[in-house]
Amino acid sequence: MALSYPALTAFCRRHGIGQSPIVPAGRYDFEPGEEMQHDTSPHEVQLAGKKRKVQTASAVLCYSRMLFFQCYPTFQRFDCKVFLTDALRYMSGAAARVMIDNTHVVVLRGTGREMVPVPEMAAFGERFGFHFVAHEIGHANRSARVERPFWFIETNFLAGRTFSSWEDLNQQARQWCDKVNSTYKKHLRAVPRELFAVERMHLQPLPAWIPEVYRLHQRLVDIEGYVALHTNRYSVPVDWIGRRVEVRETRDKIEIQLDARHLVTHARIAEAEHQRVMLAAHRPPRGQGVQRPDPHPEEKAILTAAPELADYVAAVKQRGRKIVTLALRQLLRLVREYPREPLLGAVQEAARYGLYDLDRLERMILRRVARDYFLLDEGPHDD
Repeated sequence: MALSYPALTAFCRRHGIGQSPIVPAGRYDFEPGEEMQHDTSPHEVQLAGKKRKVQTASAVLCYSRMLFFQCYPTFQRFDCKVFLTDALRYMSGAAARVMIDNTHVVVLRGTGREMVPVPEMAAFGERFGFHFVAHEIGHANRSARVERPFWFIETNFLAGRTFSSWEDLNQQARQWCDKVNSTYKKHLRAVPRELFAVERMHLQPLPAWIPEVYRLHQRLVDIEGYVALHTNRYSVPVDWIGRRVEVRETRDKIEIQLDARHLVTHARIAEAEHQRVMLAAHRPPRGQGVQRPDPHPEEKAILTAAPELADYVAAVKQRGRKIVTLALRQLLRLVREYPREPLLGAVQEAARYGLYDLDRLERMILRRVARDYFLLDEGPHDD
């Protein structure tokens, strides 16, 4: 008798053929202040008129189900500390442990019970009186308290909403959390805010002083008077050009410090947007560009060795396709490596035809060198 495939698989399921034995689902119960769960999930949002992917970071107190979430362009260790600081302030305290998945943002090595956190994150937890723990690989149900709200966020908060900026997005997220945490939940038969009134007494109190989360960078001020950070460029005074500065990046600010008395503060751009930010105090007077305190050292060396190249150097700076510094370094190498007469002849010919491609100029020099300095011996001549 011929059987269809669905009939055959149904028969096998009924009789347990090829099927793993059914295991009853477990249940996790938590005491007030015992655990907070934290995780991230990607979502798509309408931000500043464009549809883009964001990383949603969420934290939930396991007893009261108090929810807090924020959205970020990326989620690195810096962002994790910023988010957890905001979450703990929102909760007015910290649970004894924070459950995470096995993310590299927190984990140094190991998984599950063998997980060892990064020392930086372990010290962060000690400051607030909690420690990180990770669930075993494949045991996602262990962090179900934080996993379940992601679907609710996607289908309720993000559905149909648009946001003008990252600040607007996260401000609306905080307001939505306030509303949700004050709403009656059927599965809890209670309001999370009311349960939180009990749990709050069991949370670790926040430190008297919470330092601002930051990360430090070392940068050189470029020739236009900007400091580059995550593809964005922030202005500094013109007399800082070429000097090394320390950049202190916080959640909302970029602080650029030359020394103890000289500090510039910018509003931080949340993501890499290739923007240039100039303060009014750093804007040169009308009709004047940003002037370098001194010319390029390569240009000085070229004009010292070959003053005849002054016009060609000026044209290369204005019309060349390469970055000025790289072009001047290449031209200085040509001046130092090749004989003077072929070099000047090739430069004169290139200037006549408006050629400022230095790779092509070098080939012209090599042809002249080969013609004038490497004559082939044609053998003995007959008298």
